[in-house]
Amino acid sequence: MSRDVRAFDYVNHPYDGVREALLAHADEIFRNATLEAASRAHDVAAGLRVNIAGLEIGAEIEIAVTEINEEQGALPSERRTQLRVEWEAAKNPRLFPEMKGTLAVYPLTSKETQLDFAGTYEPPLGPLGSAIDAAVGHRIAESSIHRFVTDVAGYLRRTLAAAS
Repeated sequence: MSRDVRAFDYVNHPYDGVREALLAHADEIFRNATLEAASRAHDVAAGLRVNIAGLEIGAEIEIAVTEINEEQGALPSERRTQLRVEWEAAKNPRLFPEMKGTLAVYPLTSKETQLDFAGTYEPPLGPLGSAIDAAVGHRIAESSIHRFVTDVAGYLRRTLAAAS
């Protein structure tokens, strides 16, 4: 049974710059954002990490952009770029949820851009995984999505500020 997850953050740069960076370098941005987060946690693996009740849980991930869609509205505020992404654990993928979702990117104001992730994941390990998911797994998945979006937004803020 798949479960829904959602997270969002913003980047204090105009939509066009954020859009261009993601269209040109999404894989690199996602990888570097998670690498920076891992290095801040004193770990060398690119991955997602969450802290639940004092216990850190993490996995090195393989992430891929599988599709990009762009919507052009009549107004600048109606523009939207959507990157379809999927990831799974690089090692022992059957022990971790597989995530599929869409990172929507759209202007909030002329100088701010929203990153909004909506996706689903499949708990691993069949019935045992469903029981774990009901107890704590969903919080872990939500936290990892929030961490991913926050890491990507932070990385974009830093790199776009350095480029200007």
